[in-house]
Amino acid sequence: MKPVLELVQPIHSHPYRVVYADTDAGGVVYYGRYMRLFEIGRAEYMRTILDMAYSTLEKLGVIMPVVEMYCRYKAPARYDDQIVISTSIYDYSKISVRFHYEINLAHDGKTLIKGYTVHAAVDKKGRLLPLPDQLKQAMLSVNIGKNGK
Repeated sequence: MKPVLELVQPIHSHPYRVVYADTDAGGVVYYGRYMRLFEIGRAEYMRTILDMAYSTLEKLGVIMPVVEMYCRYKAPARYDDQIVISTSIYDYSKISVRFHYEINLAHDGKTLIKGYTVHAAVDKKGRLLPLPDQLKQAMLSVNIGKNGK
């Protein structure tokens, strides 16, 4: 069964130019680098849409590690390509948030990759915590509901 990979509103799109360090010997973006691009998209989503930086969560004693991820590679990005990282929150629970991503070429919109990451709220010792109220309120303030509704 294929996982759901759709983006839901609100969506944040962030431009990025592929640098040489992102590529492998074949001249295409190394598959593992897409996780870094997901992180860029996620951080910019939180900063722009939720008006909350990761540092705010850390000050609250909360860390949000990746506990699950999925990628579907459709086409390669290459050195110096201008791409767009689009990010949304698809779902959340009492202790986790699921972000969805789509990376496209900027000039023609061709989809390069789709994926998601799930992040659990934990303390510095790795014990599960409920999502901070500040994060839940930020999601509600921009109409993020469960299952992207």
